[in-house]
Amino acid sequence: MNARMLPRATLVAALVLMAPTAATAQTIAITGGTVYPVSGPRIEQGTVLIRDGRIVAVGTNLTVPAGATLVNATGKWVTPGLIHAGSDAGLGVASLFGESEAGVQGEVNPAFSPAEGYDAGAITIPLARTGGVTTGLSGPRGNYLPGRAMAVDYTGTRLEDALITSTVAMLLNLSDGSKGAGGGSRAGTMARTRQLFRDALEYQRRKAEFQKGAMQDLSAPAAQLEALLPVLAGTMPLVITANRRMDIENALRLTAEFKLKTILSGAVEGWMVAEAVAAAGVPVIMSPNTDIPSFDGLGARLDNATLLRRAGVRVVIAQGDPGGERNLRFGAGNAVRNGMSWDDALQAITLAPAQAFGLSDYGSLDAGKVANVVIWSGDPLDLGGAAERVYIRGKEVSLRTRETELLERYRSLPPKR
Repeated sequence: MNARMLPRATLVAALVLMAPTAATAQTIAITGGTVYPVSGPRIEQGTVLIRDGRIVAVGTNLTVPAGATLVNATGKWVTPGLIHAGSDAGLGVASLFGESEAGVQGEVNPAFSPAEGYDAGAITIPLARTGGVTTGLSGPRGNYLPGRAMAVDYTGTRLEDALITSTVAMLLNLSDGSKGAGGGSRAGTMARTRQLFRDALEYQRRKAEFQKGAMQDLSAPAAQLEALLPVLAGTMPLVITANRRMDIENALRLTAEFKLKTILSGAVEGWMVAEAVAAAGVPVIMSPNTDIPSFDGLGARLDNATLLRRAGVRVVIAQGDPGGERNLRFGAGNAVRNGMSWDDALQAITLAPAQAFGLSDYGSLDAGKVANVVIWSGDPLDLGGAAERVYIRGKEVSLRTRETELLERYRSLPPKR
């Protein structure tokens, strides 16, 4: 397995994780399966030991504590839970018309987070779990600068049960110049963005004067400028949607000028500038199934992910179908079909998004990490494989869905009169 090795994860206090409850305060040993830690080589007949919602150890010939719950995974595949870096689950059944749009007022709204529009009981959440997706990164859709993205685990019955952090990244859209500024001019959008960033830095330097009304008007209210400061300090990722080559190049210019921690999203023509993206150290979130040219990406091609990865770009795969989070693994499988290595494709839906968004407790099966674990019947990137058991924060979660309930309800129809 050709995967990057990572140091032992440390516990990150900044993550807003709920303390383990009595339901998770237990020891579980998943034994006998082929374990894919993602951070290292696969382990045949391996054991994953879980205690109190965290992974305690991964390896062979581990000592299983007395009283541990034993889960026989012989003949199965064991991987980290998948991370969807563009999920809409919990934000409306088809969130193009749901909560992902709500709250976005105007084009500049960096202080907005959709967290309180998240419904932990939405029917889309168990559907996502059936595809092995245990964690979602979700943000508002809207024009230009719609707000912040959040990170949740697909567990619990309330926002507080699921929330990892309400602010995992800021979102900026450069893919459609008509929505930014300058009457559709991309140059106008870039000028407006620079002005916003400079005004935020000016506000930071002169807060006292601003509060006294002793300085010129700025391009956004104080609350919005304040929300941009972590981005400009390089402590919060900025996800820039950019599909055309020229928009990607503009995103890289902003990154260099303001020393941003940028993540590209979309990057339909990313293969054209793959070396420049790699040199900038910018990860890319993309859907590998995008192959139909559009005015926002005439150069679409199915091996885009392969070419970006080959150039050294950290690729994050995010299937873009509304309500289709469970198909994330098939997006990774299609990337393999079009030239990406299997190891890189699995990493693109586990460790790569965790690293890109600073979720250091997630993405691989390593001691100390959150115990989001999936047991598969076979290859998770293949149609023949299926998620048989899913653990989130060390607790097995239900794979029963609304579809299951409907099947059971209408399996036997009443006799005709």
